[in-house]
Amino acid sequence: MQAVQATRFGDPSVLAVVDLPDPVPGPGELAVDVTHAAVGLIDVFFRQGAFKDQPGMPQPPFIPGLEVTGTVRALGEGVTGFAVGERVVSMSAGGTGGYASVHVVPAALAVSTEGYDIDPALAVSVVPNAALAHVALTRVAHLVEGERVLVHGALGGFAAAFPGIARRLGAARVVGTVRAGKLAAAATTKLPYDRIVDSADLPAVLGDERFDVVVDAVGGAVRTHSLDLLAPGGRLVVGGNASGDWAHQVDSNQLWLRNIAVTGFNAGAYLPAHPEAVRPALLAALEAVAAGLGETEVDVLPFAEAVTAHERMESRDLNGRIVLTP
Repeated sequence: MQAVQATRFGDPSVLAVVDLPDPVPGPGELAVDVTHAAVGLIDVFFRQGAFKDQPGMPQPPFIPGLEVTGTVRALGEGVTGFAVGERVVSMSAGGTGGYASVHVVPAALAVSTEGYDIDPALAVSVVPNAALAHVALTRVAHLVEGERVLVHGALGGFAAAFPGIARRLGAARVVGTVRAGKLAAAATTKLPYDRIVDSADLPAVLGDERFDVVVDAVGGAVRTHSLDLLAPGGRLVVGGNASGDWAHQVDSNQLWLRNIAVTGFNAGAYLPAHPEAVRPALLAALEAVAAGLGETEVDVLPFAEAVTAHERMESRDLNGRIVLTP
């Protein structure tokens, strides 16, 4: 198979296209002939070595890639409910392996897209993240119908999945924030936000408006403002740190004084511990995307341009998703 491999930790130039043996599925797994692999910020962090000292994190050489779409190539022992040649979208178990023409995934983390008129590039860009958004909103934030949701980094790959799922779950209002350079793109987005504002103007730009759930994958100063923007009983879901501000701290006294909560959501830790959440989340994500609630800009590049894809991710020169094709 052809794959994009991180040959060592470092800048995007460490990515190289290589030829490797085709993997074979084990019990409970599918082998997928990959047509599209999404490029995510987690791939950048893994390549940089941001988590290299954490147990279980990938070590070079490794193949990045969390999300893939394609067709079933082979079934591992005990797998039912899928057929060879069936179109699927899937997440990987360890957050790697997707930038390959053949990828082995746990059958529990895959869902068929047969019967859904969804472009495969859009499917891989939105469905896995929408499934994670569903888990975060239902099982972590415990969103209740009629509540108000604020999403930081509103056009980012992970964040962009939240408004559609929030709408499906009955949110009364969904507001997003972006950096100033993203405001023009925000003005034309098809994502179902009620309003998108400049994060640099927080919290004043939102006046007296407060939110029951705030989703923050940005961190830094935005996280501090998130606490200020929570209504009594509100929940802040910390789902990333795109700002790169690893020293930021939260004033825990605000939690009890204002009756608010802060909770983390890391899919790599949550899903293995709660596998029963995956299937309903994937199905809910498919329904949301099929209903047009996940329309986002998608750029498609070949494996040979993986370095360019990562350079663009690092420069934040992106208003949607990048996917790679073999």
